[in-house]
Amino acid sequence: MQDHMRRMLRAHPAPVELAGDEGALLEAIEACVDCALTCSACADACLAEPGVAELRACIRLNQDCADICDATGRILARLTAPDSPVVGGLLRACLAACQACGAECERHAAHHDHCRACAEACLRCEEACGRLLARLPGRA
Repeated sequence: MQDHMRRMLRAHPAPVELAGDEGALLEAIEACVDCALTCSACADACLAEPGVAELRACIRLNQDCADICDATGRILARLTAPDSPVVGGLLRACLAACQACGAECERHAAHHDHCRACAEACLRCEEACGRLLARLPGRA
């Protein structure tokens, strides 16, 4: 995905203004998309576990995080006239969702490899969004 998204960022007639850093923007988009897919897959795997009732909170947080990461990645990919305060709020929401989901998945990581993978994806997304947020104009 990174090669295509990098190509889109470079081909877009509007310059990368959001953070002034194509690399940080690309990293955040990729981490958001990866986290959204990983969280969706983790929720599905949790539903297939024999002790599904014990994973109810994990499933809910997986689904919430997947939706927030998906929206964040798609909005970050839109380069035309980004609104820094809106993007900043979305990045903060993504950070919060990744922190909550990652912490819950980490609780189950010893017994479920899918939760371990999800916790890792959440941490990567949290870090990438944090770096991009720190670079926003006026630290929106």
